Amino acid sequence: MSATPETLTSPSAEDLGRFGYPQQLSRRVGSYASFAAGFSFVSILTTVFQLFGLGFGFGGTAFFWTWPAVLAGQLMVALCFAELAARYPLSGAIYQWARRLGGAVVGWIAGWTMVIAQIITLAAAAIALQVVLPAVWSGFQLIGTDSTLASRDGAANAVVLGCLLLAATTVLNATSVRITAIVNSAGVTCELVGVVLIVVLLTMQAERGPSVVLHTTNLDSSTGYVVPLLISALMAAYVLVGFDSAGELSEETHKPRATTPRTILRAVVASGIGGAFLIVAALMAAPSLTDGDLATQGLPYVLTSRLGTTPGKLLLLDVAVAVCVCTLAIQTAAARMIFSMARDNVLPASGLLRQVSRRTGTPVAATIVPGVLAAVCLLVNVGNAGLFLGLASVCIMLLYVAYLMVTAPLLVRRLTGNGLASGVDENGKPLFSLGRFGLIVNIIAVTYGLAMAINLGWPRAEVYDPAGEGWYLHYLPLIVLAIVAIGGLIAYRVQRTAYHASIGVLAPTTPALTEPEGAGA
Repeated sequence: MSATPETLTSPSAEDLGRFGYPQQLSRRVGSYASFAAGFSFVSILTTVFQLFGLGFGFGGTAFFWTWPAVLAGQLMVALCFAELAARYPLSGAIYQWARRLGGAVVGWIAGWTMVIAQIITLAAAAIALQVVLPAVWSGFQLIGTDSTLASRDGAANAVVLGCLLLAATTVLNATSVRITAIVNSAGVTCELVGVVLIVVLLTMQAERGPSVVLHTTNLDSSTGYVVPLLISALMAAYVLVGFDSAGELSEETHKPRATTPRTILRAVVASGIGGAFLIVAALMAAPSLTDGDLATQGLPYVLTSRLGTTPGKLLLLDVAVAVCVCTLAIQTAAARMIFSMARDNVLPASGLLRQVSRRTGTPVAATIVPGVLAAVCLLVNVGNAGLFLGLASVCIMLLYVAYLMVTAPLLVRRLTGNGLASGVDENGKPLFSLGRFGLIVNIIAVTYGLAMAINLGWPRAEVYDPAGEGWYLHYLPLIVLAIVAIGGLIAYRVQRTAYHASIGVLAPTTPALTEPEGAGA
């Protein structure tokens, strides 16, 4: 589950030095742990359980086809990322790749956007415990009796459970890279086993055959098929993100140029296949497709109604494990992004945030910050659950925007004839490359990413304000995007001004203004 730690003078450390960075993080992550980082961020057992009702509620049984469509688009994005991971094996992957492809401003905005999205995603993952644990045992409902997220009791209890989980993941992430990798790998193994068990058990209880996906049961076609299917595609779009987290651990991964590209692709493919089987099995086994329960209660309803109370609760415990490792993985990714940006002196308090503990080998301050800020985000849920759910939805749009800040500059680079450099990995083999297919894959990745970002950000009352709580929820995607963009540009200018002012006093300790290629091993 973890590789033998490498010394500060190992080939991988020397390779990192070519980018101008010293080896500070401990290289204890092996191939499976790298895969687990990407897979656990996606966490189909968490997100498909949470969001199945969204997809089915709008698209009916036909919503299944939005899954392979989104998977195909994200696979194109992942292929581009795999090429970049082989050439830039650096923490803060999205930030580092965007900076080297599009320049300092593009890189900073990409990193800023990712950090905000990751912190909100971290809060959303932690709050998912409320969906699972009280259903397993009423003792987990520490506040009041109503466990539904929309109720006052459920909202408050969700914050308590979420904060407890964030405290645990913060301590674990700050304590040890090796233990974190082991816990994450073990959790992903449990999740993979759980997915297989759920698919097999639900298939054995099937009410109908797999041809159910060829029908349009429960699809509201009053406005045509396109609009409801576009909305139901948001379910797959919410789920199939975060595979780039394997790249976030590049500086802690054994032989990252050879390992990380493979694990990024494996995380996408495994999540895509597993999620597809989960959706089909649920549609086959659901007691009814027309009574409304499947849209409102989703997969937990199918599990408990078809498998009985005891087996259903045991599988829900496995879902709880998936929620925990998902939260752990998201915080790890956010911490590495903050550390990487702080190392380049582009964040406030960079001197503190880039420090790595000599005892634990982890960026402690960069780990605490997302944990604390995610807990603050959770507090919104107590006063306005609709606003919190809206923010959780918008953060996925921000992830897609950040991805575009990598794939779009990469496409420009290909079109101008300045393609990615060749080289060899740590095993002496050629770096992962798409070869002559690179241009077409990149075009598809950018086209898909732009279309999905627009789809995610389109103001829809039925998605962002189903309860009619206020106009601000209806337009929340545009409001948040404007705040992030304007706030990011202001913060960038302030930070760069402060950095340049400090140059006359202190020599910079990090390569903030350099753009090393480091394409060869």
